[in-house]
Amino acid sequence: MPPSFDCVLINGIVVNHDGIGVRDIGVRDGRIAAIGALGRAAAGERLDCRGLHILPGVIDSQVHFREPGLVHKEDLETGSRAAVLGGVTAVFEMPNTDPTTTSAEALADKLALAKGRMHCDFAFWVGGAHDNVADLGELERLPGAAGIKVFMGSSTGRLLVADDEGVLAILKHIRRRAAFHSEDEARLNERKALRVESEPSSHPVWRDEIAALRSTERLIRLARLARAQVHVLHISTREEMEFLASAKDVASCEATPHHLTLSAEDYPRLGTKMQMNPPVRGPEHRDAIWRGLQAGVVDVLGSDHAPHTLEEKARPYPASPSGMTGVQTLVPIMLDHVNAGRLTLERFVDLTSAGPQRLFGVVGKGRIAAGYDADFTIVDLKRSETIRDSWIASRSRWTPYDGRTVTGWPVGTIIRGRRVMWEGELMAPSTGEAVRFWN
Repeated sequence: MPPSFDCVLINGIVVNHDGIGVRDIGVRDGRIAAIGALGRAAAGERLDCRGLHILPGVIDSQVHFREPGLVHKEDLETGSRAAVLGGVTAVFEMPNTDPTTTSAEALADKLALAKGRMHCDFAFWVGGAHDNVADLGELERLPGAAGIKVFMGSSTGRLLVADDEGVLAILKHIRRRAAFHSEDEARLNERKALRVESEPSSHPVWRDEIAALRSTERLIRLARLARAQVHVLHISTREEMEFLASAKDVASCEATPHHLTLSAEDYPRLGTKMQMNPPVRGPEHRDAIWRGLQAGVVDVLGSDHAPHTLEEKARPYPASPSGMTGVQTLVPIMLDHVNAGRLTLERFVDLTSAGPQRLFGVVGKGRIAAGYDADFTIVDLKRSETIRDSWIASRSRWTPYDGRTVTGWPVGTIIRGRRVMWEGELMAPSTGEAVRFWN
């Protein structure tokens, strides 16, 4: 008797840890049950993926979905809707909400808000602060916690630990890899006068390369003192990338699509729409981040999806807030880079699936293998589309990539065996669940 599955994906080009090739995938009870030639297997659903690539589900480990407190910009439902429409199967959401996610109660509140509303699977970063240091060892191990996130430089929200003593205390109290927004707060304060009214191109002059490098150098020194593992978010400078190549004993790092795609040359066209912390800088920094990615210094890609309304972004700089949408465009923007020859498809998978699984100890996700969750990002590498604001599902409804034509497009999002998105349409109710971690 042939095997029986809940769903079989047939004729797809499967990309996993042992290469790329045409194979079928059998799914049972939300997990991958078999890989091979399954054309004769009995199945409740049969999905023909001929000509499409089946990738392990993309994990975006840095998003800001703004709930609670700032839901006029985004909430967990709209942010996760954008995620699955863009081919993302799981997200790690950041703690700089209002109130901040700095306690067990606040984490439990977010998990309750997510249940029955989020379209993708989820975890939540817990904010590290001066007043919760003693609790962080327990907080980082709570169900649904992605780990501890620390702001060494001020950004959106109130979370900030700018002093070495505070950072060292956090690192000594935790065991998991902590994530850091690394900009030197003292230098940011010293250079505020360099901001030019109504001129967002002065943003990287204010928040300069030295502010980023100085903070990252401090962080690596403190991590070695504490014998801790750290993760440096959204690398934006050539200097940091060169420095981090010698710090892989304690540090992993993230690159973002906007720092790999945009440069300071785009400020005249995009203005405050590309205002981010840390900033988008000159093309020499973008090129250096690509070199770091190609050399293996970069461990993961994260979108740093951080929406604000167009009305807020239209305020004259520096009254305009920093942040842009990104979770829905991560896959198509980076697949366009794959088609342009800047990275391989296998490297993209490592940066968005295997990398997050490896760094953060994710259980049952990150690869296509028997026993793992049946999470798949299904893409058409040959399909050209023009990204439009009208496609963006975020409550803010805009993207800096409006009008950009890309080659490579997310066709389907499957999460634990459920077809959540297919050809741009939501196919299932909000059934996201908390991501599980080993530690």
